[in-house]
Amino acid sequence: MIRIGLISDTHGYLDENIFKHFEKCDELWHAGDFGEGVAEAISAAIANRGIKFRGVYGNIDGRETRSEFPEQLVFNCEEVKVMIRHIGGSPPRYNPETKKELRIHQPQLFICGHSHILKIMYDEKIRCLYMNPGAAGKQGWHKMRTAVRFAINNKVIKDCEVISLGMKGA
Repeated sequence: MIRIGLISDTHGYLDENIFKHFEKCDELWHAGDFGEGVAEAISAAIANRGIKFRGVYGNIDGRETRSEFPEQLVFNCEEVKVMIRHIGGSPPRYNPETKKELRIHQPQLFICGHSHILKIMYDEKIRCLYMNPGAAGKQGWHKMRTAVRFAINNKVIKDCEVISLGMKGA
């Protein structure tokens, strides 16, 4: 079983409490819009904890982040095919590029960010669980900063928890 901590849209702000929420996680995934210094801070914070770090760049990310992280990740976690992109839309209104990639890769789990809207739902049409963890940063129109923690055990995605990181202004 792999336990995952999922964040997105930090926009240059990394709440140190995130590591308390993710302390029992095996992997930390970031769905883009890191902002300046966040990827480095995450890497430093988890360096000696044995936590695997995966991420994709977002539309606000600069050249350095784009050189370290891809626009899209497709990989297997346990027996679940995962696809992560920053900009994706949401069921049933995926953006055209995402729609094309979903058809090609046929993941069981699709993760994106960008909207700052926390949303987790099963898309019956493409047989895929959609996750957007909302925004963990302080920039944007969202009011509450959020993250998600879940586990993948063989073919099962389970134990999904929404984590409230506090109000945006706090």
